[in-house]
Amino acid sequence: MSEPHEPDNSRGLTRRHLLWGGAAAAGGGAAAVAAMASIAEAPPAVAPSGSTDATAADDAAAFTPQPAFDGAVPFYGEHQAGIATPAQSHAVFIALDLQPEVDGAALRRLMMVLTDDAARLTAGQPALADSEPELAIIPAQLTVTFGFGPRIVELAGASGPEWLRPLPAFGVDQLDSAYCDGDLLLQIAANDPLTVAHATRMLAKDSRSFAVPRWTQSGFRRAAGAENPTTTMRNLFGQVDGSANPVPGTSGFDDTVWSTDVPSWLQGGTGFVLRRIAMDLDGWDKIDRLGREETIGRTLSTGAPLTGTAETDLPDLEAKDRLGFPVIPAFAHVRRAKEGARGTTMYRRGYNYDDTVFAGDSSVSNSGLLFASFQADVDRQFVPVQKALDTLDLLNTWTTPVGSAVFAIPPGCHKGGYIGDTLF
Repeated sequence: MSEPHEPDNSRGLTRRHLLWGGAAAAGGGAAAVAAMASIAEAPPAVAPSGSTDATAADDAAAFTPQPAFDGAVPFYGEHQAGIATPAQSHAVFIALDLQPEVDGAALRRLMMVLTDDAARLTAGQPALADSEPELAIIPAQLTVTFGFGPRIVELAGASGPEWLRPLPAFGVDQLDSAYCDGDLLLQIAANDPLTVAHATRMLAKDSRSFAVPRWTQSGFRRAAGAENPTTTMRNLFGQVDGSANPVPGTSGFDDTVWSTDVPSWLQGGTGFVLRRIAMDLDGWDKIDRLGREETIGRTLSTGAPLTGTAETDLPDLEAKDRLGFPVIPAFAHVRRAKEGARGTTMYRRGYNYDDTVFAGDSSVSNSGLLFASFQADVDRQFVPVQKALDTLDLLNTWTTPVGSAVFAIPPGCHKGGYIGDTLF
């Protein structure tokens, strides 16, 4: 039997060395530029060979992962993946701040590297110079979605949409700068937390010579396969979260999400808002079921509006009870959101979070919702709804926005290109 050998990574290491060596990281270097240009022509990375242990190899061969875990989501296309893609079980949102010395040329190189590694990882292939290639072979529906803040647009010498700025101040906000703003967004999601962790580390290593982390926020939904994938997620209040979402693949979704009346570099992209909303679960525990349902305007068991029987029923805001009072109260979350929408909508793709409770905290939980939404125009679609929720929504008694960020999500790219090539 031949002796086991390590995969030959010399080429990948050499190319990566050129990319990150010395001044190439922040300013230039002809060798680095040439190396960057070669990325698009690089052959696909080779998946690592199996274990040299015969028993382990036999066990691996006998195991057939479910599609939710070993399936791959195409990276290249008209739009970035991770938007219309069915929401995965685990997600990490990362905002990076660019180093002061990074210019437009360096930023272009960064996006080429990130794109190349994201394409490899989402296909179940190791990143270039991946030090743990075995962790990459199960993509688990991995998607990587990139977003740009105002500084990136400025460095590219372009103009951005008017809505690419922090949201207006709302009365309910108690924002912590540790969860706000940023230059570059990475949304990394998959149906397996190990896949997410590995992809996050690989892409963070790509970025560290160009940028520093501003914040990281992790979230979760039901595990893949635990329920029908078309089921609306539930937040930690137990309520359905995302009812009446537009359906990907329909004209309603396209009109809601994909930007058209924007600078040419963003056409086919979208606007992204992430709101970190702390939830007072201890206080919510004190409210009876009827009070919870009237606060939301929906039945907790089915998600149906109080005026209907199914989640998909439209709320009847004119319906009155036998005493003449609105069936859906004036303070109900559903009413405030519907009245604030004024014919517009957004696509919600949120995640729950459940973080560490610190010593001395009397609460038994540090939990909430990462409210992630995609919309063609943040000012026209998101802001009016939030303004309506800012006044009279009784749910504000138990929810507090503590983080807020807005990014422009550029369109997708084709093989040989990179995310942001329409901007640079």
